[in-house]
Amino acid sequence: MLDYAALNALAAVVREGSFDRAARALHVTPSAISQRIRLLEERVGCALVVRGQPCRPTDTGRRMCQHMDRVRLLEAELTDALPAIAPEGGARVHLPVAVNADSLATWFAPALAAFAAEAPVLVELSVDDQDHTAEWLRTGAVVAAVTGTARPATGCNSQPLGVMRYLAAASPAFVAQHFAQGVGAGSLAQAPSLLFNTKDELQAGWVRRLCHRHVELPRHTLPSSHAFVTAALAGMGWGMFPQGMIEPHLAEGTLVELAPGTPLDVPLYWQTARAASGLLDGLTRRMVAAAREALRPG
Repeated sequence: MLDYAALNALAAVVREGSFDRAARALHVTPSAISQRIRLLEERVGCALVVRGQPCRPTDTGRRMCQHMDRVRLLEAELTDALPAIAPEGGARVHLPVAVNADSLATWFAPALAAFAAEAPVLVELSVDDQDHTAEWLRTGAVVAAVTGTARPATGCNSQPLGVMRYLAAASPAFVAQHFAQGVGAGSLAQAPSLLFNTKDELQAGWVRRLCHRHVELPRHTLPSSHAFVTAALAGMGWGMFPQGMIEPHLAEGTLVELAPGTPLDVPLYWQTARAASGLLDGLTRRMVAAAREALRPG
C-alpha cells in the first residue's frame, strides 16, 4: 500500500515549489517532509522530485501527484455523501486546470470564479497555448483543460466547447502606414506583428490561408492577451484577436480589420480526467454552459 501522508507531502512540494513552503502548508517541519519523500522514493525505487528553485517532479513523481489528485477528488465525493467523515473545518481539494490565455481573458475566468465560489476547491490554473494544454493532461499535471485537440488524452474524456473566432486587426494609423498598398505577402513580411509566445501559431496560420504560402513575420512578443489589445491600439503591430475582445474597438474605429471577411476559427474542447468526481462534473457543466454563451457553435 502507498503511504498517503508521503504522497501528500510530495504533492505539496510540487505545488508549493519548495520543501519549506510545503512544510508550512501541511503544518509540519521541513525535515518531516524530506523524510516522507525519502521513504516514498525508497518504496518506489526511484527519485520523485528534482530539488531546485522551484522543485520539480520527475516523470514518476508527476504520476504520483496525478494519482494523489484523483484520490482527493474521490475523497471529496465520499465526504459529500458521508458528511460525518469530513475533516473538521472542512477541506478544500486542490484542482489543477490548464487553459489557453484568450479563453482565460474572455469567457473562462468568470465561469471558473463562479464555480470556485460555490465548490470546496482551491484552483491551480496553468496557462498555455490551446494546442499544448493537452500535454498537461497527458503528463498528469492537470485534471482538466481547455484544448484545441478533439482527441482525448489517455484516461480522459473530451467534449466540444465551440469555436473561438479570431480577427486580424490593427490601429487605423498602423494600417495606413504599413498596408497602404494592400495586405499581402510583401507587406506582411515588413509590418511588425504581435505574438503571444513562440508556441503561438495564429498569426502564421492566418497568413498562410491569406497568402497560400509561409511568410516570415517580424514580431513583437507579448505574453498577455490584454497587452495585445493595448499594443495594437498604440500602433505597435497587428495581431490576431478574439472577436469578442475587440468588438467595442472595431465599433469605435480604434481598431480595424486587416482583411475583412477573413476570420480564423479555432475549435476548442474541454478535456477532463476520467474520474468519478462530482466536483469535476460540476466544473464541466459550468464550463460547457459558459462556452456555449461565449463561443460560436462548432
